[in-house]
Amino acid sequence: MPSLARRRLLAACALSASGLVRVRDARAADGRATIALVMKSVNDPFVVSMIDGANNYQRHFASQLDLIARGTQGDNDVAAQIQIVESLIDAKVQAIVIAPTDSKALLPSATKAIRAGIIVIAIDNAFDDDADDPAFTIPFVGPDSRRGARLVGNYLGSKLKAGDEVGIIGGPANDRNAQQRAIGFRDAMNAANVRVAAADAGDWSLASGKSIALQMLYTRPTLRGMLCANDTLAMGAIDAIRIAGKKGRVLVTGYNNIDAVQPMLEDGRLLATVEQFGARQAVFGVDVAVKALLEKRRQRDLSPYMETPVQVVAKGMKRPPRLGASS
Repeated sequence: MPSLARRRLLAACALSASGLVRVRDARAADGRATIALVMKSVNDPFVVSMIDGANNYQRHFASQLDLIARGTQGDNDVAAQIQIVESLIDAKVQAIVIAPTDSKALLPSATKAIRAGIIVIAIDNAFDDDADDPAFTIPFVGPDSRRGARLVGNYLGSKLKAGDEVGIIGGPANDRNAQQRAIGFRDAMNAANVRVAAADAGDWSLASGKSIALQMLYTRPTLRGMLCANDTLAMGAIDAIRIAGKKGRVLVTGYNNIDAVQPMLEDGRLLATVEQFGARQAVFGVDVAVKALLEKRRQRDLSPYMETPVQVVAKGMKRPPRLGASS
């Protein structure tokens, strides 16, 4: 296929304006392939950035492929995501690009899809896939969460003294990204000789970040830093620090570089965060799926891991471009 035609195919994968469309029989009468994008909570700013990036992708290129985009309403709604995948199997989509809410619980549905001849690609959150048969290995297209957490943790460590105490506010215990970020935070604190004096898991929400941070500040009044597994948790921690009257005395880091934390980076309430280019992640995953369909590749033929970039963002640093957001 000529490269221009292939580029148009790759670029034509896009979301509806709302980010949600009704699932129908995916085998369109004109023979177009259908790829499904299955997201986590459509109320999460990071998920919204993925949707926005894909919508911008659509505006720049003519559509030659159908894309069904679905997402859950809650941050950790495993049952709803399983239901979405099952409906897509019934609809006979040819590929599913999914950011799984639970890296273990979604595996049976993903394996069922592969058995039905559907290509399955993971983005944002890798599956805990221990299948012996490579036919059921699910490729992961996304960043190394442990590495990103270590990078931002190293930046916090450079602002602290040996022996200082910090707290870790993680994401859901069943979420692989949350697990890897917690490990990365600890890696960085160990390297800086900083003590992790408290750690707890939230649900990615501002409310849980605030509640956990308040408890930490009460039980560990000597804390000098808080490492948060996403920016929304960090925003809650920042509010807790304000309430506790400790503004400027406890440094906070986040993860995702969402728009809402930009003023906090500028005025110092947030020390640093991690950009993992959410606007492009969905496009990366769809690109892999399209290539597999164009080349008539099987699940077993796909590379198991394709790493995407991460970068620390702090005041005074040039904010990295949102890949895919302007072209």
